[in-house]
Amino acid sequence: MKIGSISEDLNSEKRISITPEISKKYLDLGVEIFINKSYGIHLGFHDSDYKEKGVQILNNIDEVINNCNSLLQINLPEINYINKLKENISLIGIFNPYRNKEKIHLLLKKKINIFSLDLLPRIAKAQSMDVLSSQANLAGYKAVIESFNEFEKVIPMMMTAAGTIPAAKVLVIGAGVAGLQAIATAKRLGAIVFATDVRQASKEEVESLGGKFLSVEGAEDLETGYGYAKETSGEFKLKQQKLLSDTLKKIDIVICTALIPGKKAPRIINEDMLEDMKVGSVIFDLSVEQGGNSAYSEIDKIVDKNGVKIIGYKNILNKLPFSATNLYSKNLYSFFLNLYNKEKKNFNINLEDEIINKTFIQNKNT
Repeated sequence: MKIGSISEDLNSEKRISITPEISKKYLDLGVEIFINKSYGIHLGFHDSDYKEKGVQILNNIDEVINNCNSLLQINLPEINYINKLKENISLIGIFNPYRNKEKIHLLLKKKINIFSLDLLPRIAKAQSMDVLSSQANLAGYKAVIESFNEFEKVIPMMMTAAGTIPAAKVLVIGAGVAGLQAIATAKRLGAIVFATDVRQASKEEVESLGGKFLSVEGAEDLETGYGYAKETSGEFKLKQQKLLSDTLKKIDIVICTALIPGKKAPRIINEDMLEDMKVGSVIFDLSVEQGGNSAYSEIDKIVDKNGVKIIGYKNILNKLPFSATNLYSKNLYSFFLNLYNKEKKNFNINLEDEIINKTFIQNKNT
């Protein structure tokens, strides 16, 4: 088998799919690897680092596409590269098929085998492949760091001869992987942390990290079989708005992480709530690319609304590309192992395997 990986658009994506370290593991399986020149140079991975492992460095992206029968990426390739892909090639990455239907349909029309790792089921066997969890962990951490940097007061309580400075109060909306890491990071840095989630099962996790869980009165456990949040009812939303309206008046920093797979992000902080927040407060909206949890959040902008800063970075992992790449490349290799037939040296697309069935995109999925 010949696998390849091509450079992403560095203006929007600094992560890569194959590190020199992980390339050795692929090569030990008997596969060939092709990458284009300067593939990982922006992360400090020189072409010579790959060559030492046995990776073949080609002159350009077109040559990689022409030589491989499997392409490992972060995002879907641009249309001009999709048009050059050979029939029956396999494409693996984080492709968000619900928001990239045009490209997905084009790939299916060309009979490309597409595996999208953001569709992985939350089962024990898939833990080592769980790209959403590994990347969300980093995103939750970095959202706190970026927010604290924009907040113009100290975070921990400080006692001085001139008086005491109170600790900053942080609210985390959504206690999934990103939210839990945000809670842990904010707590370690000395903040007082509150959190809320539609899934009541997350209460124990929040409290184990030192956060205070804010429950909506009469809330049910709105959780899918795979641990994701369900869409809430109108009655629940009204109760949630009342709870948040009262809470946000006292909060300094808000980290928004609430998402519903395959749907627009729920709008949780509205215009009226923002007006009541303290001047100097900061909101970091990790869901901005899916529509945002907060009013006024905009992609790749810091919006100042009545003294409240609303941060909306589209790809916060571009601020941690080295760490994100190391985790992603390991997740990707684990998925490859599950798909690869070592004896026949090809992919075994066994749809009875839940991992393959859920991630393999067919016409019926789109």
